Amino acid sequence: MRLTLPRPRSLAGQLFAMQAVLIAVVVAGYALFTYVSDRSQTEEAAGRQAMAVARSIADSPSVRAAIGTPDPTATLQPYALDVMRDTDVDFVTIMNPEGIRWTHPREEEIGQRFLGHTTPAVQGRGFTETYTGTLGPSVRAVVPVLDGDRVVGLVSAGIKVEAISKRVQGQLTALIGVAAGALALGAVGTYVINARLRRHTHGMNAAELSRMHDYHQATLHAVREGLLMLDGQYRVALVNDGGRELLGVPEDVVGLSVADLGLPAPLTGALLSSEPRVDEVHLTADRVLVVNTSPVSGGERRGTVVTLRDVTELQSLMGELDSERGFTQALRSQAHEAANRLHTVVSLIELGRAEQAVEFATAELELAQALTDQVVAAVSEPVLAALLLGKTAQANERGVELVVSGDSGLDDGLLPADLPARDLVTILGNLIDNAVDAAQGSVRARVTVTAHADEGELVLRVSDSGDGVDPGHADLVFQRGFSTKPAGPGGRGLGLALVRQAVHRHEGVLTVTAADDGGAEFEARLPLRAVVRTGAER
Repeated sequence: MRLTLPRPRSLAGQLFAMQAVLIAVVVAGYALFTYVSDRSQTEEAAGRQAMAVARSIADSPSVRAAIGTPDPTATLQPYALDVMRDTDVDFVTIMNPEGIRWTHPREEEIGQRFLGHTTPAVQGRGFTETYTGTLGPSVRAVVPVLDGDRVVGLVSAGIKVEAISKRVQGQLTALIGVAAGALALGAVGTYVINARLRRHTHGMNAAELSRMHDYHQATLHAVREGLLMLDGQYRVALVNDGGRELLGVPEDVVGLSVADLGLPAPLTGALLSSEPRVDEVHLTADRVLVVNTSPVSGGERRGTVVTLRDVTELQSLMGELDSERGFTQALRSQAHEAANRLHTVVSLIELGRAEQAVEFATAELELAQALTDQVVAAVSEPVLAALLLGKTAQANERGVELVVSGDSGLDDGLLPADLPARDLVTILGNLIDNAVDAAQGSVRARVTVTAHADEGELVLRVSDSGDGVDPGHADLVFQRGFSTKPAGPGGRGLGLALVRQAVHRHEGVLTVTAADDGGAEFEARLPLRAVVRTGAER
């Protein structure tokens, strides 16, 4: 049998219980205070009522006149009963200064001594007290009847405590009803508020929320990918360490609008889009990012979650892989051509034309060697020389002549260590690919490459015989996604954007102008920083 421990009450449930208890305590405390206060006020009111009745009787001339008669009871008893009925008091007792009653609600008590204190009244001062007499506990007032300065009698009027309690009980019933209504209203309001809170907290308790927050913070700092959260107004609500690094934004970016982050326009547009974006490639100043955006669900627009992946290295490797594939295809084509030439040589030998076979083979070798010598003589830097040889073969397969101009000249070891070969391949390789695309199909399709050092700068210039670039598009051609050709399966418009990124990363300049033969001429200038050699290296 499996023992299942009860799940802790949710945060909303705990708050509801606490609020319900708090409301009940407040209402009960208020009801008790009101009851005690009302009882005290009712007793004070009863004392004032009794005092008013007693004083009005004591000040009545008929009462003073009746006291002077031989039988005051005969006149005062009916009078006292009428006053009791008219003023809603429980008893009116008129007595002599010694406290012997002349009137009483019970006739058998007439002539008996008054139960209570009379000394202050005998001394000429009226007072009130709560005392238990013949009718039970009562709030009574005792005042003197004065004839000049002489006390000739005493008057006591009172209301039984039982009657006072009945008055308070009526008020208490209304108070209980009001308290019950307040408690019910408070409970309903608390339930509605906590139901909303329960929806927002998804029924989790405080410990679960705290644990989720800790996991959330740990995950944000541990994830290497960038995470960016935007609110409904496209302001940064949260960004992790990876996101700040990939976007190049400061730590105090939270609260700023996406439009104020200084990001490239295409990336800003993707972040501001209300539609989700899936695996879109975008470029920043020095990175290639894969961006995914997803709106936060929940009816109204609550925000957007953005994930960022750095594929700068991957994109460079893909470019190198594309180059290798091109080399492979070129080698395959060259192998096919070499096989054809070899068959030709063999056939000439079989036909007994050995001299012609030697001449044919020698001419082919001289042509290949001449191409290699031309490239190596102009550019002896090994990486660029290998790149140019491969691109020459690729261009030839596509019917485009690739020529290294006579102005080229780069010696081996000229390039500094802070200019990696990968960036050179990215810059020159993409410029040549773009030029070959533009020149293919044109009359006398031709691409000219120039590479040389000029006053502390590395100059890479590629021109083609294509249709050229519209001057109005001179800046747009370097933006990611721009292309004058239909998009293929892998998309277009990324190569020149990568070139610009690499050039700017090395603080260089990239321009495009019209070529002499009508096409476009792209020129990249990269500063060549002096290589500082240590004494051990000299």
